[in-house]
Amino acid sequence: MKYSSQENRLVDNIKAAIPDVTPGVTVRAYHTGRLICDISVGQTYPYYDLASLTKVIFTQQAMMEAFDQNKWNLETKVSDILTDFPNKDVKIQELLTHTSGIEWWKPFYQSIDLTKTWQQKREWLYEELKKSEFKKTGKAVYSDLGFMLLSFILEKMAQKNILDVWTDFKSRYYPNTTFDFHINNKTDMPINQIAPTEDCPWRKKITRGEVHDENTWALGGLSTHAGLFGSIEDVSAFGLNVRSQLQGIARYQVRQKTAQLFATRAIPPDVGDWALGYMMPSANNASCGSHFSILSIGHTGFTGTSAWYDPRHDLLVLILSNRVHYGRDNKGFIQLRPQIHNWIFESLKRTI
Repeated sequence: MKYSSQENRLVDNIKAAIPDVTPGVTVRAYHTGRLICDISVGQTYPYYDLASLTKVIFTQQAMMEAFDQNKWNLETKVSDILTDFPNKDVKIQELLTHTSGIEWWKPFYQSIDLTKTWQQKREWLYEELKKSEFKKTGKAVYSDLGFMLLSFILEKMAQKNILDVWTDFKSRYYPNTTFDFHINNKTDMPINQIAPTEDCPWRKKITRGEVHDENTWALGGLSTHAGLFGSIEDVSAFGLNVRSQLQGIARYQVRQKTAQLFATRAIPPDVGDWALGYMMPSANNASCGSHFSILSIGHTGFTGTSAWYDPRHDLLVLILSNRVHYGRDNKGFIQLRPQIHNWIFESLKRTI
């Protein structure tokens, strides 16, 4: 592939940085909606395990749509929707901002009955979530369990199971994409087109085409905190959708004022860096680098994925990798990801 001089510099920088960090990385960037960077460095693949990007590609966007349809508001409590939920105080918005106090993670995969259907597993999961502890600390504590709980809220509001919620949602938001969950951890995609993730000690194999997250895998490949697979084109569709929503272009999805509300800081900086479901840049070591404005929104994925949009500079940067292939304790990507954002921003500094 022929790259521009700016892209070639970025390729050279990434090549020098990725040994022992990740097998490869795919990067796209859009400025004012125009594609300005489209590169792949190292060993890359058409499809990736998107990990926690699932939270914003699906769950947060679906909750925003339901909000826009007046199915809940910022004062709505979980128990207003799930009437049998024992905690009567926690608000839905607190799940989106990770301030509910719910436990951040539990090894459900160690106790769930793997012989059950994914539907039966979800019934089991809900009972476990009802038993979860809520301990508010005055700080945002990133929680997979909070986003798992949102799945049952979505089901109740839509009056359909979460797979049907996703299928319906995808038809409206991402109709021309290959985004999908690999139900029962199986896929019709050619396996060599999917990036391998970790050599998993629990599953005793390199996971490929099966979701990396153990809890999602045990639930049958379907969850609202992880599980989606997709391509850089797919993640671009998500990012450009977010841009269109904020500019009032994607009116068929949500009203502009709703999109802007969900993209606005929802908690004080001393509590955490969250809008309603979106990450916002931290004062130090932001994953979107040091140049993105404080208005920026995005999210990261444990496998080495991220999507960040800066509305002030109208700059969107999308990164896919399988950095966990070198082991989940490999921390090099934490330094590389913000540097990629910095390199792209600095290459555009004369125009933005």
